[in-house]
Amino acid sequence: MLDERKIAFITCVNSDWWYDECKLYLKHLKIPENMSAEFIDVRNAASMTAGYNFAMKNSNAKYKIYLHQDTFVVNKNLIADLLKIFSDKSIGVVGVIGCVNLPATGVWWDGLRTYGRVLHACEPESVVDSECNEPEGDYQVVEAVDGLFLATQYDLTWREDLFDGWHLYDTSICKEMSRAGYKIVIPNQSNDFWCIHCPKEKPLDPKYRRYQKIFLKEYGNELNPEV
Repeated sequence: MLDERKIAFITCVNSDWWYDECKLYLKHLKIPENMSAEFIDVRNAASMTAGYNFAMKNSNAKYKIYLHQDTFVVNKNLIADLLKIFSDKSIGVVGVIGCVNLPATGVWWDGLRTYGRVLHACEPESVVDSECNEPEGDYQVVEAVDGLFLATQYDLTWREDLFDGWHLYDTSICKEMSRAGYKIVIPNQSNDFWCIHCPKEKPLDPKYRRYQKIFLKEYGNELNPEV
């Protein structure tokens, strides 16, 4: 039985420095009355899906937030904001940036209508407010969100059988949630962004294309790209 008064923060970790910083921000979040939080760091994971499945199976928290070790949550009211959105039981996933309709490539940032907001700090003294369209109401229903921050209120198995690396696991779980009948949403962040993301600028991993082909083989006929 999952504990409806518990939230788990789950991170695959390969750097103590980054995770300590990530956890420092999480420790400063406001925990609503009668709620508790746990922090699960997964070490030496074979893949993102393997790490997330392990953590998911070992936590009884109803609400789980999967985030990168270089994601810093600055919205101190994050948990209350999530609980408000998740009061709609048809919502399975909340992310902070993504697209309404996945394009034929299956890559969310190629989508015509992207929503959300993230403060990117890729290099020292270089901060970019990656601001896409803003939801008109409390949130925007989308098809996929980025894995830098991904909150759920239902446990579905991450597709470890298909995505045994570090790419497209996030878009895959969004499609799995859709298959299960749940919505994926991005909150309104017009007042302030929820997350700072500090990824290193690097070329696209050549392995990405391999997982892109796997994704399109599995979900391609479910896509409705906009033209």
